[in-house]
Amino acid sequence: MRVLLSETDVIAPNFKRRLSGVTSTIVQLVPFQRTQGVRISAIGFSLPDHIPLLSWSALVGLWKAPLNSSCRVWHARRNIEMIAGVLMRDILRMKLRLVFTSAAQRYHKTFTKLLIRRMDQVIATSKRSGAYLEVPYRIIMHGVDLERFTPPLMAEDRFKASNLPGEYAVGCFGRIRYQKGTDLFVAAMIALLPYYPQWTAVIAGRVTFEHKLFKKKLKNEIVRARLAKRIVFLGELSNPSQWYRRLTLYVAPSRNEGFGLTPLEAMASETAVVTSDAGVYSDIVTENVGTVCPSGDGMALQQAIESYFVCPARTIARGKRALVHVRERFSIIKEASAIRTVYQDILYGKEL
Repeated sequence: MRVLLSETDVIAPNFKRRLSGVTSTIVQLVPFQRTQGVRISAIGFSLPDHIPLLSWSALVGLWKAPLNSSCRVWHARRNIEMIAGVLMRDILRMKLRLVFTSAAQRYHKTFTKLLIRRMDQVIATSKRSGAYLEVPYRIIMHGVDLERFTPPLMAEDRFKASNLPGEYAVGCFGRIRYQKGTDLFVAAMIALLPYYPQWTAVIAGRVTFEHKLFKKKLKNEIVRARLAKRIVFLGELSNPSQWYRRLTLYVAPSRNEGFGLTPLEAMASETAVVTSDAGVYSDIVTENVGTVCPSGDGMALQQAIESYFVCPARTIARGKRALVHVRERFSIIKEASAIRTVYQDILYGKEL
């Protein structure tokens, strides 16, 4: 949806062509921010048609201030987007203020630190990511779209509609690679599924070229274990919400993670979760809705998953509590409202 610069107070750049967690954040957040009265538009690549989008030529207009403020906000989430913002504001003298959201839980390189120091406001997505920042910041955790991710609503949302074997599904979604711990999930399934015939495992996510051999090795292991019909690769899902609803248990076994939205999406779908302690998983998963294991510990992961396989009724009950937990604490509307306050402070010191 093409929009004009005159209709825009905040710009959300997306300078990566491939779908990523940052892209997903922009796609989910921007519509909610618009409904709250924030005149925000995106610019960049790989964005769906319903997102308000500026043309590249619109950037020329940034030398001129909007009618209702002295500047606009450029909200960066990647280094390349911070670089663009600094160039436009400090070199080209365009009328911009810069915001950066940091999800990384690691020490930043020197160049990144220099860029972050040039920001007018910095947002950390968790206490952990904030601990690596050397500038003042606000913590605003990600939220989930509770209109998109819902409990099962119809027969097609039930696992039975998939025509896969078993009564219950356990899933692992996201990019298929070592960093995401897909191999740990597969190893746990090979060990457990022969003893729990009512369960079937599904794996969904994109495989980039450099990780195709990794996936091939996993599939070979599954075939050797004679479980090809019960550990199923679904491919990349353009809309995974229905598959979340079909699950009874969701597993996020990441070795490393920036934030990690998938457990929230699963819990919003009334699904219990087992996760590693990567990213913010230990902050968003409480004992009564799921289990958190040490990152990279395959045996701990296997034991945690088995505790849910043993008693599906208890797993379903935890999924119901998970839904309440997410609705109370992790709505995307709450996230959008908090970010809106940052924009207000920069632009007006009052409501947008």
